[in-house]
Amino acid sequence: MGMLFQNKVIRTILFSVLFLQIGIWVRNYSILLYVIEKTNENPIAVSLISVAEFAPIFLFSFIGGTFADRWKPKKTMIWCDLLSAVSIFVVLLTLLFGSWKVIFFATLVSSILSQFSQPSGMKLFKIHVPEEMVQLGMSMYQTLFAVFMILGPILGTYVYQQFGITAAIAIMGIAFVLSAVILLLLPPDEEVEKEETKPSIWLEMKEGFNYVLNRRSLTLLGACFAVAGLALGLTQPLTVFLVTEQLGLPKEELQWLMAAFGTGMILGGGLTIGIASKVKPQLLLALGMGASAIGFMIMGFSEHFWLTLSAEFISGLFMPCVHIGINTLILQNTEAKFIGRVNGILNPLFMGAMVLTMSITGWLKETFSLVLMFEGAALLFAIGILTMLPLIRQKVVPVAEVEKA
Repeated sequence: MGMLFQNKVIRTILFSVLFLQIGIWVRNYSILLYVIEKTNENPIAVSLISVAEFAPIFLFSFIGGTFADRWKPKKTMIWCDLLSAVSIFVVLLTLLFGSWKVIFFATLVSSILSQFSQPSGMKLFKIHVPEEMVQLGMSMYQTLFAVFMILGPILGTYVYQQFGITAAIAIMGIAFVLSAVILLLLPPDEEVEKEETKPSIWLEMKEGFNYVLNRRSLTLLGACFAVAGLALGLTQPLTVFLVTEQLGLPKEELQWLMAAFGTGMILGGGLTIGIASKVKPQLLLALGMGASAIGFMIMGFSEHFWLTLSAEFISGLFMPCVHIGINTLILQNTEAKFIGRVNGILNPLFMGAMVLTMSITGWLKETFSLVLMFEGAALLFAIGILTMLPLIRQKVVPVAEVEKA
């Protein structure tokens, strides 16, 4: 752990992410509460917030990843944070002198820019972090996200209720600026030799798709990603029905299931840090998906609150294994110059699969039982493990060695 924090890149990125998460969660919850208040709980207005947050993942993830491969990663991340801050302050001025509806613009711009910034951060991990420390660094990275899954909603709600939307937006802007300032501590970007005729953006996109299709490890990882997305999308909207229908409790009890899952993620992140350097990422991923399969299977059959709560906790406890395993495998099996595009292909694959099953979950629930839905999700996670078997058996070979061969 001491060696981990001695690495300047990991240390700087983690501190930058800390401020980014503060800005993002204050943004998510203060804007949500503000829109609910302004529209008298209009469901269409509330749903537009989710559209502004998630639509850019489909529309800009691959484009952002392609440009992240073209541009210098440090400079890209700094500019994205600064532009996010500028957009936030523009919204603040408009709120003071104009329409409140411009609030959606803050979420949309920030979400779009993150599609350029996030793959650049992955690229910096690939360039500057030693191979043996990548998985440990990713463990810390994911643990920070898990902590904010618990603290973020509390922080965002508190800021809005205590200080109002104007102060909340100001805090967002300051958080993005501080993230950009911290990123200045990163090592300078490497100078890339300028090509006389640079390939078109469309050609680079095509190269990205071919790169994933021609590498069995990335194709299998993509299949695993898609299956996991299908499973989560199948059950995520139905958790509240576990409480009301399966357990016969008031819908407010859902908060305890969410708290159990989030607490499990925080503890799981800490435990994964302890074993990250000793366990192959393939096994971590399989372990996480296996635990998720068991958790969903128990949730489907359980008619006791304590048992469902325990299953949520177990799923959360092993969920960091899934995130860390996937990110480490991407870094291990991808050249630095393709990190952005690979990330831009796999992420929408997961989100697309999740949204696909989420869109038909209501119809499926009316057609099949709640138990069958959760057992189906458990089966999908088991299928995900099967797609990973060839990767589990193979010995990890750094990309650099493959390229030399």
